[in-house]
Amino acid sequence: MIKIDFIKEQNKSVAYDDNIQIGECDFIEIENCWNIVHTEVDNFYQGQGIARKLVEKVIENAKENNKKVIAECSYAKKILEK
Repeated sequence: MIKIDFIKEQNKSVAYDDNIQIGECDFIEIENCWNIVHTEVDNFYQGQGIARKLVEKVIENAKENNKKVIAECSYAKKILEK
């Protein structure tokens, strides 16, 4: 089963299949804003909506921390525009 964790200390959300890391979404914190700079999922797991879940996990935690979210990452930018 795929599990998505948020690791605030490392500024990222991470996807695991059991104990194997299969993807991550990284952000940079600038003042009151989180800038998503990179989202990546292992080729074997692509097409399953994992990247979207990684981005959504960062957005969800940004809201809980009263942070605005922007994206340099082209994939994350598409998610934010919807």
